[in-house]
Amino acid sequence: MNRTATPVVKDLVLVGGGHAHVAVIKSFGMRPLPGVRVTLITKDVATPYSGMIPGHIAGHYTFDETHIDLRRLCQFASVALYHAPVSALDLAKRQVLCEGRPPVAFDILSINSGSTPQSQNVPGAREHALPIKPIHAFLRDLENILNRESNSCNEPLRIAIVGGGAGGVELTLATQQRLRSRLANRADAMQRTEFHLLTDTEDILPTHNACVRAKFNRILGEHGVHVHVKHRVIEVRPGRLICADGTAVTFDELLWTTNAAAPGWFRESGLKTDADGFLAVNDRLQSLSHPFVFGAGDAVAMANHPRPKSGVFAVRQGKPLGENLRRALTCQPLRRFKPQKQFLSLISTGDQYAVASRGPWAFEGAWVWRLKDWIDRRWMRKYQELPEMPTPAPSAIAVGVADAPALEKLTTASMRCGGCGAKVGSTVLTRVLRRLTPLQRGDVLVGLNSPDDATVTLIPAGQASVQTVDFFRAFIDDPYVFGRIAANHCLGDIFAMGATPQSALAIAVVPFALEPKVEEQLFQLLAGAVDMLNAHGTQLAGGHSAEGAELALGLVINGFAPLERLLRKGGLRAGDKLILTKPLGTGLLFAANMRGRAQGRWIDAALESMLQSNRDAAQCLVRHHATACTDVTGFGLFGHLLEMLQQSPETAGEVLLEKISILDGVRETIRARIFSSLQPQNLRARRKITNAAEAAKMELYPILFDPQTAGGLLAGVPSQEADACLAALRQLGYAGAEIIGAVQSPSEENAASVEVR
Repeated sequence: MNRTATPVVKDLVLVGGGHAHVAVIKSFGMRPLPGVRVTLITKDVATPYSGMIPGHIAGHYTFDETHIDLRRLCQFASVALYHAPVSALDLAKRQVLCEGRPPVAFDILSINSGSTPQSQNVPGAREHALPIKPIHAFLRDLENILNRESNSCNEPLRIAIVGGGAGGVELTLATQQRLRSRLANRADAMQRTEFHLLTDTEDILPTHNACVRAKFNRILGEHGVHVHVKHRVIEVRPGRLICADGTAVTFDELLWTTNAAAPGWFRESGLKTDADGFLAVNDRLQSLSHPFVFGAGDAVAMANHPRPKSGVFAVRQGKPLGENLRRALTCQPLRRFKPQKQFLSLISTGDQYAVASRGPWAFEGAWVWRLKDWIDRRWMRKYQELPEMPTPAPSAIAVGVADAPALEKLTTASMRCGGCGAKVGSTVLTRVLRRLTPLQRGDVLVGLNSPDDATVTLIPAGQASVQTVDFFRAFIDDPYVFGRIAANHCLGDIFAMGATPQSALAIAVVPFALEPKVEEQLFQLLAGAVDMLNAHGTQLAGGHSAEGAELALGLVINGFAPLERLLRKGGLRAGDKLILTKPLGTGLLFAANMRGRAQGRWIDAALESMLQSNRDAAQCLVRHHATACTDVTGFGLFGHLLEMLQQSPETAGEVLLEKISILDGVRETIRARIFSSLQPQNLRARRKITNAAEAAKMELYPILFDPQTAGGLLAGVPSQEADACLAALRQLGYAGAEIIGAVQSPSEENAASVEVR
């Protein structure tokens, strides 16, 4: 979240988490630019370091050693992270169009989204080949291939790699090394494995010197790799590569590492590109057609300094890109950047051996691998070992004189009004509401479609009205995702009572900023809430808005349920099984995230869990005759279970701690002694644990008191129905659902108590 209360004046949006952008993000973390909000839009939250990926494939490095955790880096730098693929730009409106979310507005845009292997011109390549990018998909699919082949018996394996550049050579040798380690006890299987490297050039490694080419021709020969030069693949058929000269190469698995291809949306959006579709930039890393767009890395082509696509150039572009983005945001002259012509190239051979070259020279040996390993690890440490940053005081807004008219309100309205004067202006609110498309229901007579002093709804005959309210401040920097989670959390109370939601009223708090920034953030927030409400047949009928120090959202949800189907917290009976529908741990993980101690993939999994609706789970529990139900939220599992037992006469509970599903990263967070700020209050309920001293020694004991946001349902189900209910829940997609204990008949002194085992 933003470190200061400085109003937002400008939006810098970064598309892609490439090598240059990670440097930009860290630089803005070390030296924030007051008044500038930085947002990263990325389809991957872990960015691979290209220099170490061959070593990862070969088995020398772990995933975490070779990937930069963008969530953690952004948390350190107070940069908002939006996890979504980019599909286009609207340059006239200065918006980034993303899949699955509203457009994102910007003042300055920077693109470092990388490239993909060129396969669109070869029929059958997309269907039958495994491309090296995106790396996360390649690593997943390669692992499946290696698992399958290492378990096969007496079958020859032919692996073909298309692309004779450094990437193709390293991939061939790294894959061979990985397979060799898998088949260490099966020499016969390794002998039946063939590797074929195909390139359309006169020789492998065409951009490297003759000495490097000679060394790798020798090394590939020593490794038994069949090299096919001047073999331009023109078609891929199942199990067969067809080349331009009419020859065919058979394969069982095909890996694709040809020349880089640019995303099609560059040209489609109207950006000036080179002949191959890459973003054309000048010596200032600035678009030739749109000066408010910048770019770096494999996605761009420098008009005056063409260079091969290589991670080394993206790394070097990070510092000048960051400096020119600052200058563009503050209306200062930009600086020129000229990439180096010669650089140290280090190409690994899969087996902790490497070849180094610079200019006409080349060297090889295990010492080159050790040098490469030292250089790579040193670079990665800059983004993995982040310093503790103090919270700065509000600063003067760093913008140029061209922004003076836009800042007039900030200088004349430093004292913000309270009461009704703190409302978001009617003009902004009207524009936001026009952009939203809330569901329209016939039983909502007066709502946003005909604004009045209050909403008016119809209550179906024979049904009871069910209402709930919840409100909390944002815990992530993405207002759209936060809006979706907040709405899902509030809907959970309705579903926990077996009811069907009908309408909602929203209370939104938005930090003070320039009017367009307030409008955009309010729209993103409400768009997320509306998307979640619409998906559940719930109409946003009205609400209220206000300025505040932090982004926050609350919702009042109205719903209905037949009295005979109403689920309550009370109603548990001795013999019932306790079913929990979702894993626990969101409070722990976001406490760790606030401290910069959580892995990005942990937070992604937690967000996915928080976005999963409880609707289908509630309906499943009703079908299996649940006796009582509640949703697990702020009081934690134990607090909510205690409420159920206290409202169910003559009951006690048994919880099997190891049966509780937990989110990835929870064990590590507990071991680090990082807990939610609400955990100490929840711990006060532990006096109702009959075996408290014994339970407190269990590693997962703190999970009982962890507050959840948009948590799952906790229900009592008759024992004869429990197994069928659990199976049905898992079939509905609740993979973390578990039977976590049972309801018991208590002794006289232990009513509403719990034994933890």
